Amino acid sequence: MDRWTEIELFVQVAETGSLSRAAEALDLSNAAASRHLSALEARLGARLVERNTRRLFLTDTGQEFFSRAKNILTDLKDAESAVNATALNPTGVLRITASLSFSLHHVAPLLREYTQRYPNVTVHVEAANRYLDIIDNNIDVAIRTREVEPDSNITIRRLAETRRILAASPRYFAQHGFPKTLEDLHRHKLLIYTYANNPNDLRFTRDGETTSITVKGLLESNDGQILRAAALDGLGILVQPTYILYNDIVAGRLVPVLDDWDLPRLTINLAYPSRKHLSAKVRTFIDFIAEHFAKMDYERKWTGRFGVY
Repeated sequence: MDRWTEIELFVQVAETGSLSRAAEALDLSNAAASRHLSALEARLGARLVERNTRRLFLTDTGQEFFSRAKNILTDLKDAESAVNATALNPTGVLRITASLSFSLHHVAPLLREYTQRYPNVTVHVEAANRYLDIIDNNIDVAIRTREVEPDSNITIRRLAETRRILAASPRYFAQHGFPKTLEDLHRHKLLIYTYANNPNDLRFTRDGETTSITVKGLLESNDGQILRAAALDGLGILVQPTYILYNDIVAGRLVPVLDDWDLPRLTINLAYPSRKHLSAKVRTFIDFIAEHFAKMDYERKWTGRFGVY
């Protein structure tokens, strides 16, 4: 920092022809300004400024150094102005990754508003049901449902908690009836998400009681949208997070069952590389989606109960 002060002071001295005016411009005392100028000349091993009782002027060496130093300060100010402009007007490619279901339901619907607000940001969405390595894949923001990251260089910001529920279409229940107990699930057709933890072992809790049920799926898939489409078509009962099914349930397209039991809940998090200063495109997107989740009151909606059927 002292070096930059020395250079700034020297340029001011050269431009104003006065040590006292240069000191005033940089909010320094005359004594401090004199020390900075002397330190610069001592470090360079050259006399930059000559003084007499009437005036101050640059030596030949000082004149050459002034020309270079002024260009350096101009470039630095331009660089700072460019960074400040970028912070106010983010630019570049923003690379986001999330599951296909989350991308469809909760990323894609936000892109119009986000890109209108920040038109110089290009958004790349990498839909993947497996967790991509953030660093290796040059990801800016990952949205996923694991609470810890194996890499300590990744920062996690919580978005919301969500229940996982069982649901099927009214047509399915009209044909096969409602399961009244957990054991009844053995005689129903289940649609299983294979990327869930222990997808065929469902662990339920209610009022402090825990029960595990092993199920076999009529249909198994690594993508929640395939299971959702099958459920809407009346093929069976699916087990999926409420953030995927909430709108279908509210609209009556799907009906939850055994809703007095709880499956292990999921926490939806933002994950991004840890940096002291986030780029504007990353910071604005993180704040944008967090504000949207809070405004929509998603956690309350996704952790509530719909009723017992």
